[in-house]
Amino acid sequence: MGGPVVQALQFALDGLTIQQNVQANNIANVSTPGFTASRVDFASSLQNALASSTKGAPTVASVAITGSSRLPSTNGNNVSMSQELVGIEKSTVWYQSASAEINNQYHLMRGSAGGSF
Repeated sequence: MGGPVVQALQFALDGLTIQQNVQANNIANVSTPGFTASRVDFASSLQNALASSTKGAPTVASVAITGSSRLPSTNGNNVSMSQELVGIEKSTVWYQSASAEINNQYHLMRGSAGGSF
């Protein structure tokens, strides 16, 4: 329900939730020797899915979680607390924006269907 815009926004919310969980796990393991931080990539998958949907192909988007390529410290851990905190702030802002936009889309649908705001 809601069309491709709402589907894309819902996928973005799901991807951002996964990203925030991965970032929280990285921060929780900032002092764990040998821990390798993880990274989430859903933006390129979403972009590809949106591009294929405009060409009539089925839209498939996925969330990829990979290890960070950042160099490790002396204890083998490669978590950067400052980068993780900045990442969480960005994810939060993006989540709030996507959430507000999905609400706007539903208000538009309800209004065009004759419902009240």
